[in-house]
Amino acid sequence: MREVFQQSLRDVQDRLVLIAELVEQAITEATTAFGSSDVGIAEKVIDRVEEIEILAAELDQLTIDILARQQPVASDLRLMVGSLRMSASLERMADLAQHIAQLARYRYPESAIPAGLTKTFARMGALDVEMARKIVDLLRTQDPRLIAEVRDLDDDLDELHAKVFEKVLSDNLAETPANVVDSTLASRYHERFGDHAVGIARQIQYFISGSLD
Repeated sequence: MREVFQQSLRDVQDRLVLIAELVEQAITEATTAFGSSDVGIAEKVIDRVEEIEILAAELDQLTIDILARQQPVASDLRLMVGSLRMSASLERMADLAQHIAQLARYRYPESAIPAGLTKTFARMGALDVEMARKIVDLLRTQDPRLIAEVRDLDDDLDELHAKVFEKVLSDNLAETPANVVDSTLASRYHERFGDHAVGIARQIQYFISGSLD
């Protein structure tokens, strides 16, 4: 019976890693589409999110079934509760990648990025992709060093988010209202993506130590 339970726990972990890998792929392609105005890549991201949502729903049902049948305690219980929260965060990260891709599609064949913010958004996209990669590794290995690395990347992302707002509110950005709105939304999507990555890192920390601090 215990072996069946342990296999169920491994199944939960494997499914989290799979969903995280798909989220990494989604944000990688979304930032590419946003930076290059590639509507074909944008459409791929938009279509893929449904698959992630289905996988997340299946994982949630598996977790609920395990909780009902096995009544886990201690670290096993933390993993079960954490998996529900991490699944929700991963699903939201996929949604945010989709939103970024949708901005690229809406403005095609024009760019949604003002000329003065091209490098900033390229860096924000790179940070999100790097955070997504680290989340995959963190879910696979539970290496506590990755938790601090995710948080550090999020700090960098927050600084860039603040700079975007400073730029769009200044008189130096000679862009259309639509570009200003797109920039504001895109920056927020990138920033929120990082926040959800930090949330997952905190759940892994809770699983490892029993504390969120």
